[in-house]
Amino acid sequence: MLHTCAAVFLPAELPRAGRVAFWSPDGLPLPTGAAPGEAAPGARARITVVRGHGAGVRCRTVPALVMPVAAAVPLLATARPGTAIQPAAAHPAAACWGAAALHALQLVARGRLLPGLTPSGHDAWRAGPLDADDIARLRAIAAAMPYEAHATPLPGSRPLRLPEPEALIRAFLDAVADSLPRTPAARYAAGGPFAATAPQHLPGARAWAAEAAAGMDAGVRISLRLDLSARDLFDASREGGGDGQAAAALLQVHSLADPTLVVDAAGLWAGEGDVHFGPRARVDTLLALRRAARVWPPLGRLLDREVPDVLPVTEDELYELLGPAATRLADAGIAVHWPRELARSLTATAVVRPSAPGSATDGTPFFDGGRLLRFDWRIALDGDPLTEREMDALAESHRPVVRLRDQWVVVDPDLVRKARKRELGLLEPVDALAVALSGTAEVEGETVEAVPEGALAALRDRLGRGPAALPQPAALAATLRDYQLRGLAWLDQMTSLGLGGCLADDMGLGKTVTVIALHLHRAERRAVTARTLVVCPASLLGNWQREITRFAPGVPVQRFHGPQRGLGTGPGGFVLTTYGTMRTSAGELAAREWGMVVADEAQHVKNPFSATARALRTIPAPARVALTGTPVENNVSELWSLLDWTTPGLLGPLTSFRSRHARAAENHEHLGDEEAVERLARLVRPFLLRRRKSDPGILPELPPKTESDHPVPLTREQASLYEAVVRETMARIETAEGIARRGLIMKLLTSLKQICNHPAQFLKEDRPRLAARSGKLALLDELLDTILAEGGSVLVFTQYVAMARLIVGHLSSRAIPSQLLHGSTPVPDRDRMVDRFQSGGIPVFVLSLKAAGTGLNLTRAGHVVHYDRWWNPAVEDQATDRAHRMGQTRPVQVHRLIAEGTVEDRIAELLLSKRALADAVLGSGEAALSELTDRELADLVSLRRPS
Repeated sequence: MLHTCAAVFLPAELPRAGRVAFWSPDGLPLPTGAAPGEAAPGARARITVVRGHGAGVRCRTVPALVMPVAAAVPLLATARPGTAIQPAAAHPAAACWGAAALHALQLVARGRLLPGLTPSGHDAWRAGPLDADDIARLRAIAAAMPYEAHATPLPGSRPLRLPEPEALIRAFLDAVADSLPRTPAARYAAGGPFAATAPQHLPGARAWAAEAAAGMDAGVRISLRLDLSARDLFDASREGGGDGQAAAALLQVHSLADPTLVVDAAGLWAGEGDVHFGPRARVDTLLALRRAARVWPPLGRLLDREVPDVLPVTEDELYELLGPAATRLADAGIAVHWPRELARSLTATAVVRPSAPGSATDGTPFFDGGRLLRFDWRIALDGDPLTEREMDALAESHRPVVRLRDQWVVVDPDLVRKARKRELGLLEPVDALAVALSGTAEVEGETVEAVPEGALAALRDRLGRGPAALPQPAALAATLRDYQLRGLAWLDQMTSLGLGGCLADDMGLGKTVTVIALHLHRAERRAVTARTLVVCPASLLGNWQREITRFAPGVPVQRFHGPQRGLGTGPGGFVLTTYGTMRTSAGELAAREWGMVVADEAQHVKNPFSATARALRTIPAPARVALTGTPVENNVSELWSLLDWTTPGLLGPLTSFRSRHARAAENHEHLGDEEAVERLARLVRPFLLRRRKSDPGILPELPPKTESDHPVPLTREQASLYEAVVRETMARIETAEGIARRGLIMKLLTSLKQICNHPAQFLKEDRPRLAARSGKLALLDELLDTILAEGGSVLVFTQYVAMARLIVGHLSSRAIPSQLLHGSTPVPDRDRMVDRFQSGGIPVFVLSLKAAGTGLNLTRAGHVVHYDRWWNPAVEDQATDRAHRMGQTRPVQVHRLIAEGTVEDRIAELLLSKRALADAVLGSGEAALSELTDRELADLVSLRRPS
């Protein structure tokens, strides 16, 4: 590639006859062709360069590729610093001439060309006039020039001398200026001097050429100074609309040689600048004005005036100068000077305020008043809101610049429209609260800044400050920890305001006792006589009843469950029911008065379209509390489902929530949309109290938890089954599409996990032989032997009921006492199993992950075994929290069994990164794997045997 060679400019008397030579300082062969997009190579030649020789220098003749300046400029431009067009690094000499080529092109584009004559009297364009910035850039390029870029000696010099870099670059600029204007169109239109490529001899033009040459390093530039004082632009009653004069643009002339010299065009034409600007100043001004008129046509009207001093500017033209015209003029080197007092600080903000004064937020539920809130545009100058009268005047002004509060103010047309239509409507209280918390609102499809005022601002500030401390209720038969007291105060604040909330503490931190304390507090301090309805999974009915009896003795508690269920009529107390019963008896429950409704393990209603979620929404209550350890299991839309139940309408419709918040938040790691994540956090933070066991002040109160991954080798039978299933299913997947392909992938993943558990599970054997066929089962035996020998108790979780039954059968054959809890276990049996385990009657408790991963209190266990891996670490953590929770007095050891070299091994790596996301968005589990390509899937599931 030519750009990897050194480049040197070879000037000529006729500037456009100059050439650029490419040569190799290392003596390497020159490229034989051009890269794609490069100019065609020039002629092969030999040039003389100066090279080092011992302690001195000498001339050498080297091969080179020589091409005209016009052909070389595009190639040099790709070698300039900062480009990524060429695949290899450019030679410093080529890069230096690339920077000079770019400078030359910019001068030509700005019209910095002057006609003149060569010493022999031939026509030639020169680059000029050059201003101070142009000269500074030329000198910077010269200072960076390596010797290879000017290695050709000056003719006849003794001793040898190289051209000065600055003079050589100036000659190169002239060569580019003399080459580019001579286009075929120019030759066709003019065909004579300064258009034709062939030299034109003009001996009679020497005086004119001398005058032109005088402008090479003199010259002028022009600018516009806006005078807005001619008319009162804020007089809305004035006739004339937008067609009359709105301002005057005064033409100013600046010296390029001395940027401090400036004079109005009127003064220059009156002879004020002759001494400093020279005799060509008027001609140069008119030339500069003609070039400027090509950028902004209204300036052409000045060329028709005898003295181009003042340009009347209409309102439309003033708008242009405030926007695109100013940008184009600035690019052409023409500044637009506005009055010093001109203000551009007029801003519009959407404001939410009560429609009537006196709305209370202290001690009164925010929604009780039922009043709609006003939503308006507020326009401010330097942050100080305009009065209604000023807003009216602004709306009627029709002016791009107005006189306001004794200063000129730029007015965006969009601001005028907002002043005219300042009332955006009325908002429901819940919508207004969402705007206040997020700080933004959607207005005509645009996200704009929004601020609350009055009572709404006070409510926002109150939520931001957090609740005042509360003593625990006198009737509570327990001592709440500090963080539980804070949770009680937070729940009391949210429910007293009629807002509801989601208590999303880690499992085992005492959400149940906190809610019991809340019930007692509301009964004592607020004289709430209506009962509290608790909806929970069937497995937790017994736990809730035991906890209420223990911590709130004497408070009535009733189960609404089973065939003989009834609600009774007594005041106060608790009613406990399951999600299934609530779904079938929603009408009966909705007909009763409830002081508070609590949804425990609320992730059971994460799908807002499920029958269970819809039924729960039909039960009215002044206070709603959701309890969950995992407010987000798979996607942020689940959070919408929870908070839209606790505080209906807070997050808006699900479709708009997904488009505005969920997609951006779920993809923030890849898209970098941290602003969207923070906007969602501001909105939901007051309604979601999230505490982890690792938080300061909580961790010291829990015994330590140790987590260990146990790699387990497959048996020969497992490995053979695994490879056979991968081979056969991948062959089918490669030819399938759409739903069929996704179904095959899900089936493959399930089959491989079952093989990793035990061949008998995958083969669905009726009376299997279990020993010596599974590496996991063998390791489980070893773990249980050690745990039981130490007198410990253990929880064994598996996601497959079939595998759980195999484990229990295997333990029975070894005379190890165990019991199994799964989704079909009746509620009374569940309660008895929990009591039996907690009392030490059974040391091994085998549990189905879905049926027993939440709610149960199993602190007897010092060990937790995850026989197989779930796809969401938060679900595994919940299962572990059956043992590692408040009330646990011994360290907890967590054992995860992972089949070596299998899909489980790769999933374990993925889960580590997922766990690091903490409260950020979790992925979609197995479903996401169905979108892998065939190659990615094969890499995921292929068996990797240990080396």
